[in-house]
Amino acid sequence: MPNYRRNRLAGGTYLFTVTARNRSSDLLVRHVGDLRSAVAQVRKLRPFYNDAWVVLPDHMHCIWTLPEGDTDYSTRWRRIKDLFSKSLPITEHRSLVMQARHERGVWQRRFWEHTIRDDTDYAHHMDYVHFNPVKHGLVSHPAQWPYSTFHQAVRAGVYPADWTGKDSSDGAFGEPCRADR
Repeated sequence: MPNYRRNRLAGGTYLFTVTARNRSSDLLVRHVGDLRSAVAQVRKLRPFYNDAWVVLPDHMHCIWTLPEGDTDYSTRWRRIKDLFSKSLPITEHRSLVMQARHERGVWQRRFWEHTIRDDTDYAHHMDYVHFNPVKHGLVSHPAQWPYSTFHQAVRAGVYPADWTGKDSSDGAFGEPCRADR
């Protein structure tokens, strides 16, 4: 198995982008309950703090903070992907090789991660996560998207209810993720 270069900071905070294999699918929002269940099951066994999350039709972005001393986000993602995939009927196209390996065709292989460097980087990526449904033209305001922690952030006083992202000093939200290019 290849050894991908990943930054592993014990107890670190990370932005992740995880993408469905079929980029024209609405699979993630159509089965958001199954996705939430998979995440909850993994969090019971391998805790992490969910700072922010947005689920879009074909990909999702989230910010996690791992427990002190823990660097293993890869196992968490592998289990979430596996549990979610197993919750769905097999309807996706699978090559003969995938079938022989008992693999599903639900997710793109791997994921993208970015280690959050400081408070400014954290705030920038929180905005990126919560503004993403607007960026993709799914809604005109972050509060209109139901599959986001934006609503919790408003209740916690992180954002005003009428936040639209237009107050960003440079107009950008986080680093461009591969899923958004």
